[in-house]
Amino acid sequence: MNAPKCRLCGDDLTQTFVDLGTSPPCESYLDADQLDRGETFYPLHVRICSSCLLVQLPAYLAGEDIFSHYAYFSSYSESWVAHAKRYVDAAVARLDLDETSLVVEVASNDGYLLQHVRDLGIRCLGIEPAANIAEVARAKGIDTVCEFLGEATGTEVSAAHGKADLVAANNVFAHVPDIVDFARGLRALLKDDGTLTIEIPHLLRLIEDRLYDTIYHEHYSYLSLITTQRVLAEAGLTVVDVEELTTHGGSLRTWSMPTESAPEPSARVAKVLADERRAGLDTVEGHAGFAQVVSAARDDLVDFLIQARREGATVAGYGAPGKGNTLLNHAGVREDLLAYTVDRSTFKQGMFLPGTHIPIHAPEKLAETKPDYILILPWNLREEITAQLAYTREWGARLLVPLPRLEVY
Repeated sequence: MNAPKCRLCGDDLTQTFVDLGTSPPCESYLDADQLDRGETFYPLHVRICSSCLLVQLPAYLAGEDIFSHYAYFSSYSESWVAHAKRYVDAAVARLDLDETSLVVEVASNDGYLLQHVRDLGIRCLGIEPAANIAEVARAKGIDTVCEFLGEATGTEVSAAHGKADLVAANNVFAHVPDIVDFARGLRALLKDDGTLTIEIPHLLRLIEDRLYDTIYHEHYSYLSLITTQRVLAEAGLTVVDVEELTTHGGSLRTWSMPTESAPEPSARVAKVLADERRAGLDTVEGHAGFAQVVSAARDDLVDFLIQARREGATVAGYGAPGKGNTLLNHAGVREDLLAYTVDRSTFKQGMFLPGTHIPIHAPEKLAETKPDYILILPWNLREEITAQLAYTREWGARLLVPLPRLEVY
């Protein structure tokens, strides 16, 4: 069998970063009628390119198969909406944006971010490939183009709406199979002196904190600043600044400009690059050993759940995120170890998790059944969820987070 090709440089991908076996698509929630039918599982075999060092999952599933109709609505997370507002306020101040400016967000979801731009009286446009989510954004008054972004789409959109002063691409850069064409699409949207911001989970944090559940078929690339720079350079973009964020277990927000107008990169760019080199992310060898770390994290969770069952304790879940499905399928957790999970998204309530077939209920189910432990699957929202679950202390429930380290509190 021929080796898959690197999506950045085209070389053969012969080196493994980590192999998590097989799993169904993480957002392919099932209804009751589908439980007795077959499910398709795809490899979660992540490679690293020996030439350009891009860590990547081959496109076992096309983006159109995942994102044309999508189950994730950003506005269900209050902390994520607040994060978006802080970003908008800071970007508007930093770039001196006003009513004459244009802000475009790619993968704009349900308008969670652009609503803050609109409220400031600044013209905005969303580009969102999922038709069901684009409709929700439009209902909020957010002008939204329902398309996948590439160079051709970016050129068409900018011809119709004008070039943007600011383009935001938050937590989407890793979600595109053709990352170079996507980067060129971002450049096509921008004015020659415009600014592009990208938020990405940071590969360095994924490795150091064992965040392997962020590996799933929607995430085609796992990015360091080193490799992000290389991708953007293919589109004529230069990273001029970077922020280190706590979101998603540790993310980067890069600030880029067209190369012809870009100033010298900030000291923060040099600092993050130095951190990555110190960790070995400038070599193939520096990426080794992650498989052993993953096995230890999985074993910690499974050992706890088995012991809880032996002691007669009940465990329920909170949340039904994509990352949780990677975790539960890789660990082989089923209803005997996790009775059910709950989620605030009405879209997911009444459905079942892919692969594991664990039922998803409304949050009120917790008060009805009073589990002894509640496993927080979207651990990146730990603080928000802990506050939401304060009432469970009334019956002595304890909260459990699986990563970065198993913790009961």
